[in-house]
Amino acid sequence: MKPAVSFRQLRVFVAVARLGTLSAAARELCLSPSATSEALAELERRLGVALFDRPGRRLTLNVLGEELLPRAERLLEGVEEFVAAAREPEGELRGRLVVSASATVGTYLLPGLAGRFNEAHPGAELRLRLRNSREVIDEVLRLEADLGLIEGECREPSLVSEPWCEDRLVIVASPRHALAAAGHLDDAALARGPWILREPGSGTRAVFEAAMRGRSLTPRVAMELGQHEAIKQAVRAGLGLGCLSEFCVAGELARGELVALSSDLGLRRRFSLVWHPQRYRSPLWQAFKVALREYGAGSLAAPGGA
Repeated sequence: MKPAVSFRQLRVFVAVARLGTLSAAARELCLSPSATSEALAELERRLGVALFDRPGRRLTLNVLGEELLPRAERLLEGVEEFVAAAREPEGELRGRLVVSASATVGTYLLPGLAGRFNEAHPGAELRLRLRNSREVIDEVLRLEADLGLIEGECREPSLVSEPWCEDRLVIVASPRHALAAAGHLDDAALARGPWILREPGSGTRAVFEAAMRGRSLTPRVAMELGQHEAIKQAVRAGLGLGCLSEFCVAGELARGELVALSSDLGLRRRFSLVWHPQRYRSPLWQAFKVALREYGAGSLAAPGGA
C-alpha cells in the first residue's frame, strides 16, 4: 500500500527546505513549532527515509531531499491551481461548457451567441454539439452535456426545463411547384403533399405532425432527411413540400429560391433550455444561461417580424 502524504506535510517540507529551520517555517505557515516538527517527522516516517541532515538547529536537505523538493513544489502548485479554478475570480470565467443543441438552434441561433460570449470571456471554452431534440435530452440525462437547447417542450421528468424563445415553422415549396401559385394549402393539399421532413425525434417533425393531427390529417411522407440543407435542396428541386423554421429558410425566401405557403395549421413553437438538476452548475454555466435568457428575451424574433 502506498504511503499517504498530506498537503500540510508537503507544505512543511517545502518551507523548511527553503527557510532552513522549523521555527521559521512555523512562522510562515502560521503553525505552532510543535505542529511543524510533528508534520515533518510524520512525512519522513511515512516515506521511510530522512530528507534533511541536521547539523545543530539548522536543517539542510540531503541528496534525496534535494531530488524530491522540485516534485513537492509542483504538487503544491497543482493544488493551488485546483483551488483557484474552483473559486474563479469574479468577472473571469474559465473552464469548459458542453452545450447540446437541436438542429435549428445549433445551426442558426447558437453560433452567433456563442461567438459573442467567447469574445467577452476568452478563458471559457464552449463545446457545441448538434443533435436532434431527443438526442439532446438523452445527452443531458446521461450527464454528457451541461446544458441542452431543444425544439418544443421537455417532457422528461428527471430534467429541469424552462422556455427560451419562440419560433415559427413555415411550409415551403419550389417556385415551380404546382401549388406555389395558390399560396394557400387547404386540408386536401396538406394531406396530399408529398412531404420532405426531418427524421423522427426531430422537434420540427414533432411540431408539424402534432399540427396535422390537430386537423385529423396524416402527411404523406416522401423523404426523411436528417439535415435542413438536404431538405431545402430537395424542396428546391421540386420533389415535395417542406416544413422548416423561418430562421432556417429566411435567406432562400428572400432570394426567391423558395416560396412560403400559408395554411390553417398552427405552426408556432417554443425553444426550451434543459438541464440535469444533479449536474454541477459552475459560474461559467450560470453566466452562459444568463446570456441565453437575455438573448431569448430581447433579441429573438423570427425573421419578417414573426
